[in-house]
Amino acid sequence: MIGPWPRLVRAAAGLLLAAAPGLAAADAPPAFEAVRSAHRPSDRVLLDRYGAPLQAVRIDASVRRLDWEPLAAFSPALRELLVQAEDQRYWSHGGVDWMGMARGAWASLGRGTQGASTLTMQLAALLDPALSRPAGGRSLAQKWDQTGAARALERDWSKAQILEAYLNRVPLRGELVGMPAAAWVLMGKHVSGLDRAEAALLVALLRAPNARADRVVRRACALLGQPGVCEAVAVLAERALAGTPRAATPRVEPLAPHYARRWLSRHGGAAAVAGWPEARWRTTIDAGIQRQALALLREQMAELQGRQVEDGAVVVLDNASGEVLAWIGSSGARWSDAAQVDAVLARRQPGSTIKPFVYALAFDQGLATPASLLHDAPADLDGGSGAYMPRNYDHRYRGWVSARTALAASLNVPTARLAALLSPQALFDHLQSAGLEPAYSGGHHGLALALGSADVTLLQLTNAYRMLANGGRWSPVAHDAAQATPARRVFTPATAFQVGDILADAGARAPTFGLDSALVTRGWAAVKTGTSKDMRDNWCVGYTDRYTVGVWIGNARGEPMHRVSGTQGAAPVWRSLVQALHARVPSRSPAPPATLVARQVEFDGALEPSRTEWLARESETSGAKVRRVRAGEQIAGRRVIGIDAPRDGTIVALDPDMPAAVQRMALRGEPGQWWLDGRLLGQGAQLDWRPWPGHHRLELRDARGRTIDEVAFEVRGARLAR
Repeated sequence: MIGPWPRLVRAAAGLLLAAAPGLAAADAPPAFEAVRSAHRPSDRVLLDRYGAPLQAVRIDASVRRLDWEPLAAFSPALRELLVQAEDQRYWSHGGVDWMGMARGAWASLGRGTQGASTLTMQLAALLDPALSRPAGGRSLAQKWDQTGAARALERDWSKAQILEAYLNRVPLRGELVGMPAAAWVLMGKHVSGLDRAEAALLVALLRAPNARADRVVRRACALLGQPGVCEAVAVLAERALAGTPRAATPRVEPLAPHYARRWLSRHGGAAAVAGWPEARWRTTIDAGIQRQALALLREQMAELQGRQVEDGAVVVLDNASGEVLAWIGSSGARWSDAAQVDAVLARRQPGSTIKPFVYALAFDQGLATPASLLHDAPADLDGGSGAYMPRNYDHRYRGWVSARTALAASLNVPTARLAALLSPQALFDHLQSAGLEPAYSGGHHGLALALGSADVTLLQLTNAYRMLANGGRWSPVAHDAAQATPARRVFTPATAFQVGDILADAGARAPTFGLDSALVTRGWAAVKTGTSKDMRDNWCVGYTDRYTVGVWIGNARGEPMHRVSGTQGAAPVWRSLVQALHARVPSRSPAPPATLVARQVEFDGALEPSRTEWLARESETSGAKVRRVRAGEQIAGRRVIGIDAPRDGTIVALDPDMPAAVQRMALRGEPGQWWLDGRLLGQGAQLDWRPWPGHHRLELRDARGRTIDEVAFEVRGARLAR
């Protein structure tokens, strides 16, 4: 029998209350609704354009909290065991368990005030950090303050509200705060699904959150009172307390970790967005497209296993708005050792995907048309810092080919020849205008710039192709739906149309890719692949009437792949995704601008089959004319070889023992005006010149005075007599 002790304890408590004004008249606690409204989960959910969950984003790195859960959401086992272990008279006391406090004081006599804190008192300390227990234990005054705060809570809150707040606010193991976070991270469950063993393990953590697993198991077993379950609890504890914690918010599939990181950095970081309303967490991403792109990329990565391929990335842009619809930064940890690297933003060599911009610049400047003939044969070109000898990917050469065939079939030599006419610096400047931002300068890369030597990012490259889809007008990528995207003109609509028409021509690309490659789609699509040196990267970028899609496959660490070209690596992902995007509405070809007219083109010597080309309108009746194209025909007044002799850097030595008449130099190249050191020498395709000592600069100009080509050379020796 307990005897008179309960009555004596209650009487003593009444006297204490009367003698402690601060205890009896504690400050009013915060309202329950205010506490619940102020609760902030450590993760917020990034939403797609339609409001669907996209990715959990960590905004508080100091703790791990989940959403506030109502009391009814916690499993009955958890509620029951919590009261049993921490506060058995919870439902009957008024915030302070005087009997428990008296026993705790007696047990700790001489060792400071300890124990006997009810759930209400513990919650009061959680709500007011000043009441939290210091490292050396609370003083008597602090204990009284906590007791007064607990009584005030019981006065203003219901028992259910106090228990609900405690379950959501109590700190547990490590960074975990609240039972919802502990249940998910440690057990992989929502708090409503906890069984008695799981609930007992979580409750056992309250007294010593970071205790060793065996100590937690002993307390949980004692709480359950069933020795037979201890073995199961021990197994559960080993898995829950020693395993890898889950990092995501429950019920949110991690679809866009790299995009979420980019989104967070663009908006000032976690602290800047923590208090934003849900509407501002909505992005331009389409979760359906994102999920499909991720699945297709991973499916292709599985196909490429054994060929030394680890990484991949995908970007999908809306042509009209520039909004990002999908952003896959990595194939994932299953395949990659560098899954944290965002390959959408990594700078890599684009290979042949840069070629459309070479031809676009040539078309835009009137140097060539899709029907112009270029010479596909081994060549030693002036690369800016020495001789440049481009070779085709398949080591085959086709002689004279049209610009359409050269671009669509991705021939290197004709592209390099065309770039030599444009100059590397002019090409570099236009790549910058297209948003590609290659490093260094045109002189640094030389003609190799035309074949993709300058590093760019997948995002830059995809948006540059979007510029072609938009008739030559470039605007930045839009990361927010309301983002203004001012545009600038890079190429004329006619040029953009001609390039797109070539990139969509399956017949023109057939000499290299065949008629049934991974680049062929049901609807209209303009597409180009690219492979960098030693097969370290391969790309496939293209656009339809609505979307621009870019895919990269390679290794983030830079190792070469094993025999994986663009059509084998990136193109299958691109094609499948484009087909899925247009499953309901096929892509339609764009309308030609008014400045172009369809003309029948025939090639002498059956170099290529006759066809219709979209060429610049020259007269009202030009559509009915037939244009004949001959091998060696001039391109905008110039042939593609420029200056054939002398080569840049040539050194000529004069022999004083030989007469001047036999020591003459042949200046050979395209027909044009020959200028030496700023003086006109003559016109034609070849001139004989009597050399004199010194450093010389030779220019070949067209009829309008534009420089076609220029070289520097030196003549050594004494001036010869006539």
